[in-house]
Amino acid sequence: MSASQIEISPDSKRAARRFGYVISIVINVAMLVIVQNLLEWGWPAFLTDEFAEVVPWISFSLIASIVANIIYQIDDSQNVKSVGQIAVNLISVWVTYVVLTVFPFDFSAYQFDWEIVARVVLILAIVGAGIGALVESIKLISSLSEPRRVDTS
Repeated sequence: MSASQIEISPDSKRAARRFGYVISIVINVAMLVIVQNLLEWGWPAFLTDEFAEVVPWISFSLIASIVANIIYQIDDSQNVKSVGQIAVNLISVWVTYVVLTVFPFDFSAYQFDWEIVARVVLILAIVGAGIGALVESIKLISSLSEPRRVDTS
């Protein structure tokens, strides 16, 4: 039997997904701790005091992701995941817009114009999260509009 012929059981797939949710929770908790302490640590040097204005929003986004992954631990059906991803993506759009608007960065100490790069990356993040929300919305709508199969066995 070749490696391509090995069949992975649904229980193994579920366990792998659940492990991924745990990893996501751990990473988001770590990022939450880091975001809460960046100004106190004085790193990175290009952060301005205005970063304090966006910390609650970034924290809210990270907490939303943590909550979504906790919910996926309980129920990771496609519809539940789509609703969760729509919510997380829309929150990300808003938070990234706030960061772009406040722009708590000062790159004047650098020769390269990092401000343009940072603004482009933030705009791309907004577009990407918006597209992600749209794709998940389409998946959710299509799954809800599919006729239900009745088990006749």
